[in-house]
Amino acid sequence: MKTAVVVLLALCLTLACGSSRKVYRIDPETQTDLSGKWNDTDARLVAEEMVSDCLSRVWLTNWVAQAGEKPIVTVGTIRNRSSEHIDTETFTTDFERELLNSGQVRFVATTHQRDEIRDERLDQQEWASLETVKRIRNETGADFVLLGGIKSITDEIEGTRVVFYQTDLEMIDIESMEKVWIGTKKIKKEISKKKTKW
Repeated sequence: MKTAVVVLLALCLTLACGSSRKVYRIDPETQTDLSGKWNDTDARLVAEEMVSDCLSRVWLTNWVAQAGEKPIVTVGTIRNRSSEHIDTETFTTDFERELLNSGQVRFVATTHQRDEIRDERLDQQEWASLETVKRIRNETGADFVLLGGIKSITDEIEGTRVVFYQTDLEMIDIESMEKVWIGTKKIKKEISKKKTKW
């Protein structure tokens, strides 16, 4: 009898504490701003706008006119200097995708990817057949590297917070170290909450 009562109480407690959470699938392109923090929409918009600006500038037409071919680009480090945790790897992938899909540049692997691929190539020297082994020291070198960072400034008073984000990118000629393009994208968000301390 006591066991039945305990089981019944446990069941009632479980039902009473049950979650009413609902999950809905939404289009990945949908703009969502739940917390006001940096999010996937910000990353996508910055990548699209900045790459579009970068590829419309004179450095690209000058290179093609002199070299007679598309420049080879890689994306270096995009540093997070903001007050928030921002996954810069997904941010970097946005830039890579936009550059590659533009069809105006050729693209080589990032530093981290090259290290992993070189390990694979070295493994092949010992284990792959002579017909399929890939040669070492036969990589395509990049002409330019895209580097940059994200910074933020936060201002708040009496339940209102304003966050300002600035993304700065630079396209640099690897051989000459010349900066051929500098771009900046700014985003400002206001988040209001009544009678709440941050």
